[in-house]
Amino acid sequence: MRTRVVALEAQTGRRERPCSSPRCLPARFISVDTSPTPAPDTARTATPRPDDPSTARSGRHRTGPAGSASAASRTPGDTGGRPTAGQTSGGSRRATAGRKTDDTRRAVAERSLAGNRGSTRRDDTPATADTTEAADTTGPPSAGRRRRTVLVLLGLTAVTSATALVLGLLSWAPDPPEPARPLTLGEGERLAAVRVTNLRDLRAGVRVTAGTGAARIELVGWVDWSRSLLYLDVGGPGAGAERGLLQKSGPVLVIRPDPAAVPTPAAPPLMPPTDRWRLHRLAPGSHLAPVLDLLLDLAADRPDTTTRTAPADGARWIARETVPGGPLDVIQAPLPTGAPAASTAIGTPSAATPAPDGQTRYWLDQDARLHKLVTLLPDAGPVTVIFNRADRPTLRPVDLLGGRPGLPRALTDAEQRRLDRLPARLRAHGGATVTLTAPMGTDTNLRGAGWLSWTARTAYLAVADLGVPDRRTLLRRDAAGLARADLLAADAGGGTAEAPARPPLPPPAAGWRVSRPGRDDLSVLVDAAVAAGSVGQRGAAVRVREDVTAGRTVDVIESGPADARLRYWIDRDGSLRRLELQTDADAWAHLDLQPAVVPRLAANPRPATPRPSAPRPSAPRPTAR
Repeated sequence: MRTRVVALEAQTGRRERPCSSPRCLPARFISVDTSPTPAPDTARTATPRPDDPSTARSGRHRTGPAGSASAASRTPGDTGGRPTAGQTSGGSRRATAGRKTDDTRRAVAERSLAGNRGSTRRDDTPATADTTEAADTTGPPSAGRRRRTVLVLLGLTAVTSATALVLGLLSWAPDPPEPARPLTLGEGERLAAVRVTNLRDLRAGVRVTAGTGAARIELVGWVDWSRSLLYLDVGGPGAGAERGLLQKSGPVLVIRPDPAAVPTPAAPPLMPPTDRWRLHRLAPGSHLAPVLDLLLDLAADRPDTTTRTAPADGARWIARETVPGGPLDVIQAPLPTGAPAASTAIGTPSAATPAPDGQTRYWLDQDARLHKLVTLLPDAGPVTVIFNRADRPTLRPVDLLGGRPGLPRALTDAEQRRLDRLPARLRAHGGATVTLTAPMGTDTNLRGAGWLSWTARTAYLAVADLGVPDRRTLLRRDAAGLARADLLAADAGGGTAEAPARPPLPPPAAGWRVSRPGRDDLSVLVDAAVAAGSVGQRGAAVRVREDVTAGRTVDVIESGPADARLRYWIDRDGSLRRLELQTDADAWAHLDLQPAVVPRLAANPRPATPRPSAPRPSAPRPTAR
């Protein structure tokens, strides 16, 4: 900036007042040097500039064109207005000499000015123009060259990597699979412990596919090995009459058919529905029977007696697969054909289990847990079972299977008092409406509705069999015995087979069959309900569990002989809400009771017994005279 001021003074001939502050300079001299190159130092010039502002500031003698011109331009008036002769002549000589000197000095000053202008251009060039040009011609092209170099290197790296990848893919070959081999000792022990591990884990989710084509069935749900319980949704094109929900406990199989269900099954609800369940018998040759038996037979209370490591068993290690849960060993071995002699019924294969074909494969983890099973069963075809070991909810059997098992215990004093007062409590109620659900056999599922009177000790029900939906059986019970009448559904009150209506009033007059109280399950259940809660001797009952029915909390109390166990559902007010009986089919029939005013029920008709006819007295024969 300082160099610019000197140059401007030389061009204009004007000397500006020096000031250290930029605000003292005229606007045309104010400039900001933004170049990173510092302003050149003017002190390096060999010849001092006569118009240097530093000289003017110092007050010393000034030489150069400006000082000479100033002295020459002085007039006599500058001396105070008192001229003298000597001064005039001397002044003339001095003026002439001074003029020559001034011309010489002016020439020197012009040469010095020309040099200063050149020096000023040279000094300004690095600070302004040359700096900008250097930034334009040296900085950006250099950065651009660096960027281009980096891009070229990256491109070469990408091309090299792609070429190497293509060559590697063309020349890559998968590692040959490990060949099948006999089981090691550890693998044999894990295979032998599969059923014990299942029983220890209690439950698992299952997804089963059995059969092919139009005969294929699909099952989704859970297996509870600890209670020998299955809870499944049955689907697939070959489901047939079993399409819907299914529960199996030991040998007892109940279904809730749903013909309108979609073919693809889904996980059943954890709280099973309470209606439309029925005892079911699988048809001979059904694809479903061997699959259900296989699922329940995959549990035992001890390892298999054989280690399955002998070559004669055909047990071999096939492969290893990796799943999110960890590595699995694929082992080929036959299904267990028998259980240890001392094993319980939980692990004992049933008679319906088909003989294995020897091509069964197990997918086992390192803890002897079974994750997948593939086999081939007679009457079912290829079967694939996938286990979800993390899906282990607590299953609830439906009422036909006895409901939740509970923990039987002795009655408390309060529970014993409620049980002792039950007969008097029921007679105080007078009567109740009843609803019957009775699985009496594999082909007999009864539903009924009617009334029961504890004061008159009578009962009157309309009973429907699901296998014969257009017929009804009217049942009347009193102290003398039972009477039955078979009618069409329309004549017996109507309704559906699943929910029949109450019997007509008054009862029909004809068609009754009278019999003495029998020992069939239906007679035993109705007789126990009419008996007003007489549970037998004191101390023979146990409390099974706490339950809920019709929105009321009840204590389930079991009593009776082993061949006819009865369960009384008694609420906290001492009222009987349900009566259950275990039938000959190992299922549970029940009567739901709701206290109500019941109509007066007439006594059963009595059969008209013919009176024995008295022998006629024979007329005396006339005697001959």
